[in-house]
Amino acid sequence: MRLQALSQKQDGFAFIKSDHPVIRIFGVDSLVGTGERFDMLDFLGHDRTNEVKEVFTHQGSSTYIPIPLVLSRTVSFLVDTRRVFTFHSRKEGDDALIEIDGELDPEDTILVYQGPVKEALAALLRHKGGVCLPPSWIFGQWASANRWKSTADVLEAIDKAQRHGFDLSVLVIEAFSDESTFYRFNEESQSLWADRQEMMRILKNRGIHLLLWQCPVFKALEEGRRDSIHEADLLQARKEGLEVRLADGSPYRIPKGHWFAGSMIPDFTSKRTRDWWMSRRKALLDMGISGFKTDGGEFVLDDGTVFSDGSTGKQMRNAYCQSYVGTYLDYMSPDCITFSRAGYLGSQRTSVYWAGDQLSEFSELESAIRAGLNASMCGVFWWGFDLAGFAGPMPSKELYLRSYEAAAFVPVMQWHSEPTGGQFALIMASTDKVNDRSPWNMASLYGDEVLEVTRRYSKLRTALRAYLESEASHCQQSCEPLMRSMFYETEGQHASIDDQFLLGRSLLVAPILHEGQSMRSVIIPQGSWWDVLQAMRIEGPCTVQRSYSLDQIGLFIRIDGPNSEALEFLKA
Repeated sequence: MRLQALSQKQDGFAFIKSDHPVIRIFGVDSLVGTGERFDMLDFLGHDRTNEVKEVFTHQGSSTYIPIPLVLSRTVSFLVDTRRVFTFHSRKEGDDALIEIDGELDPEDTILVYQGPVKEALAALLRHKGGVCLPPSWIFGQWASANRWKSTADVLEAIDKAQRHGFDLSVLVIEAFSDESTFYRFNEESQSLWADRQEMMRILKNRGIHLLLWQCPVFKALEEGRRDSIHEADLLQARKEGLEVRLADGSPYRIPKGHWFAGSMIPDFTSKRTRDWWMSRRKALLDMGISGFKTDGGEFVLDDGTVFSDGSTGKQMRNAYCQSYVGTYLDYMSPDCITFSRAGYLGSQRTSVYWAGDQLSEFSELESAIRAGLNASMCGVFWWGFDLAGFAGPMPSKELYLRSYEAAAFVPVMQWHSEPTGGQFALIMASTDKVNDRSPWNMASLYGDEVLEVTRRYSKLRTALRAYLESEASHCQQSCEPLMRSMFYETEGQHASIDDQFLLGRSLLVAPILHEGQSMRSVIIPQGSWWDVLQAMRIEGPCTVQRSYSLDQIGLFIRIDGPNSEALEFLKA
């Protein structure tokens, strides 16, 4: 290994300080990491820009959660910076050459660790404070929608779930608020949420945890719309300096062409702002909710912004989302969570994430699984995706079932639905106005087989919880991912394999991710494994060919593996 500007070694790390360091890693032919990436696992030969970026569907090389951590078979490193920069990488002979192109701050450091992949990831994560352990209820089944607009809608949804045999643990309500302050229930009609305390009682009795949607904006209301409480909030924000500002003291506003254009954003580096913001949400927490869906956070789009702690826009482009999420966590009970889209360094310590917005397409299912594997290898362990997508035309029967099967075996399992008429009804309308992506509504479109298959995987998920909870505790202590790529499991081999993974230490999952596919190959790691569907023992390492019908997914249990006894139900 050759490092430019090598300065010191400490605790197993080499520390580099340089404006444009170049790292050469001898004898490796793959690089993985750099956060939640949707396009590929092995990025050697491709650029990776370290920037939090909001992209609606088809994210490609963009990411909501960049983590400047790179893993290879022998040497791994972390660029400890808040700044936007680009990794340029290429193969040079038998080596990998990585250039860090961008202006870093003087105090920024690059930590280099020489050693095996698993050892390196654990060391780098521990150096950044380790990994949080969320409450065990996150490993149940989640239902989410932007189409529930009243207590009646919510109670109808949970009643249907119970009637059809789906055991929900978490409910996420997006369309609860006045759509101006995001801390008041919509009271335009007193009948919409008037009985919300009774709703909370019913949810509690059924063991369902409730999350409410949030976005970090002082919203610029639509033309002609008035809200006196919201207007008072805006005046107070300007008077007390609660908002992010520009150098001339004027408020920063989200630029045109972006989500919530024209809105101001709160300055969460200020304790005054944090206190004010969370005081407005105290009534929601006092109701007994279990946290918030902390959407957005990708709103610092001007390098000229200034923050109360002295940070600049160049630093907060990436770090803003963590100041936002961290504010909620600092003011909530440890039993509460945030469920976030955007994250950066420190996200391994801040609760639960999902993969953002995807269309209901097979290519999006493939990219979501890829994103989860990449995120997991950078410390974002508690992660999920909107199964079968949530936007655009309704998913096909094949896509829905394949996605439901895969989602049952990732850390967070949830389905999510658009508003009635579509997320962007004027430009991307759903083909079905009743675009509810719940299993029972999908069955109304495609027949009872959908309900039969999804109900079976729902029951599998419920039975899987004991294994997930035990493995999650191990993952938190060891800094080992819950969702493990083959690259991670085999210590640097199979870097390009993105269609199978281990869930914990003893369950290998091989989903079908391509339209029209039934046959696939499965790489079996070292050791003795039980093929669940074939009911046979396999000795690895080897590769097997398997065919999976529309209601099947590849599952292999490590015989005598850690917690494998909690997987015995899969053999039934």
